[in-house]
Amino acid sequence: MSSRFRWLPPVVCLGLALLAEPGRAQAPKKPTRPATPAPPSAPAFFTTALSLAEMKGKQAVLVTDFGDLVLQLLPEAAPNHVGYFISQAREGAYDGTTFHRVIKYGIIQGGDPISRDPARRAQYGTGGLGVLRAERSGEKHTKGAVSAALRPNQPDSAGAQFFICLADQPVLDGQYTVFARVVDGLEVAQRISEQPTDADGRASDRIVIRSVTIRDTPPPEPEPFSTETVADLATWRAILQTSMGDVAIAFFPDKAPAHVRNFLRLAKLGVFDGMAFHRIVAGFAAQTGALSSRSAPLTSRQQGFVRTLAPEFNDVEHVRGIVSMARGADPASATTSFFICLGPAPSLDRKYTVFGVVVSGLDTLERIEKSPVQGETPTTPIQLFTVRLERHER
Repeated sequence: MSSRFRWLPPVVCLGLALLAEPGRAQAPKKPTRPATPAPPSAPAFFTTALSLAEMKGKQAVLVTDFGDLVLQLLPEAAPNHVGYFISQAREGAYDGTTFHRVIKYGIIQGGDPISRDPARRAQYGTGGLGVLRAERSGEKHTKGAVSAALRPNQPDSAGAQFFICLADQPVLDGQYTVFARVVDGLEVAQRISEQPTDADGRASDRIVIRSVTIRDTPPPEPEPFSTETVADLATWRAILQTSMGDVAIAFFPDKAPAHVRNFLRLAKLGVFDGMAFHRIVAGFAAQTGALSSRSAPLTSRQQGFVRTLAPEFNDVEHVRGIVSMARGADPASATTSFFICLGPAPSLDRKYTVFGVVVSGLDTLERIEKSPVQGETPTTPIQLFTVRLERHER
């Protein structure tokens, strides 16, 4: 409504007219209703000047206090949202803003320009909105989806603010506009979601987005250990660095090439880092590599390389020092867990895939075997700090 005048009901206008010329008798005139002010003009919603070709194949890299997040932008699904995000990022509009709202393992929300100012904390979540119309698509609010925040009950109120789903949120489908997906760094978003909040759900501490840059989507990296020959694979050694000492393993790529590639790949990517020997049976086996024993969740990239393996049963016997792949009842269920034989185990021959052998560190293996256990679980954790890879020419 215009601020220049206030519309008054006709009866009030009539009273004012009668007082305009006191002492003069005249018939009252029919009051004239003031013109109704024009409604405020509709907001000018943002329309991107970028073509789909200019936005396609773009990623946004968010550098935060907790690490980097890489978003794959989806211009085909939401061209104006993507165009606006790109324009804001290139202008530095996100630099210094925060993730101001977090729900543990649910969502994290950021991008409000007001959040640059610590003194305006009570207003976080109210700024940078009302710029974009909704752009509905078939994109779902699955884990990793990046969607535009809205004012309550105002579907055409998106703007700079966005939220990232850390779990599937189907109840949001059709209500919010998905315009990107996290392709790397989802574990960073999870850590952000774990931060303490106040009674209103705002993050208690500042979680700053230091910068947002737009880049071309890089070509996919070659899968580690996917092209080496059997002879090349045989030159590698894996050094298991444990809390009991080191154990070095050589491999049998001529017997189990897929298992050897898998082990080397997981080691290179750090999947085994922070695990433990979770099962010790003296005279039988010491087992490690279970994801449940890992001290931190896998990164999204690491998760992409955890796969089930088809069996490669072979004629190598299970004797002390042999390294073999653990599995469930299904012969094709092996993933990351492996064991080192502490004695002959003929019942495992040709039923479990042998892929390596201990070539040094038998003293460490003996200490592991003698560790006190409760049932089959070590009473004191035996840590697998990391698996270091080295070339060793035969």
